[in-house]
Amino acid sequence: MARIIIFGGHGKIALLAEPLLAERGHTVTAVIRNPDHVEEVRAAGAEPLVADLERLNTEEVADLMRGHDAAVWSAGAGGGDPERTWAVDRDAAIRTMDAAEIAGVSRYVMVSYFGASTDHGVDPGDSFFAYAEAKAEADEHLRGSGLEWTVLGPSMLTLDPAAGAVEVDADEANSVARADVAEVIAAVLDDDSTKGRTIRFNTGETPIAEAVRD
Repeated sequence: MARIIIFGGHGKIALLAEPLLAERGHTVTAVIRNPDHVEEVRAAGAEPLVADLERLNTEEVADLMRGHDAAVWSAGAGGGDPERTWAVDRDAAIRTMDAAEIAGVSRYVMVSYFGASTDHGVDPGDSFFAYAEAKAEADEHLRGSGLEWTVLGPSMLTLDPAAGAVEVDADEANSVARADVAEVIAAVLDDDSTKGRTIRFNTGETPIAEAVRD
């Protein structure tokens, strides 16, 4: 079983993924910024680690990551402020990738979004531009790293109950429950065939473990 560190450990997806990973026998460290969230994260089956990724340098992040086998990026600035979006969704994310290589954490799963691409086509004047550009740059940095990476591209996120099934590599985005994104995270971490792949998905009819298998 693996030791997994999740960045954005108090996010909606992370709080759903942590108990799934714990049930599979993994040990989970949840990196959170707010100490008020410690007990909620612990109740989800993860060990909380309070750290502000915007303030840590690469070596300091590497110190957090040492001893883990895999990393999951499920953090985000939440939109709104472009400067924070660049700082978190691009810069902090990239620091964790570089830190993973320093710390010897070879496996890395990025939670991105369905339309993420360097050719995203979002107008620079659009409020979504900073997020689209930041995610594209972070994803490309990961693909160019020496890590065993998987980029996940869920479509529009909902709070629906888990369907337990997804459609992979659809032509167009639709929607998917956050609970199913959590299941996909757990599935790809247990499936070596997902390394080096970008997996875009909607809610579908194929059981998740089967859908993500190469």
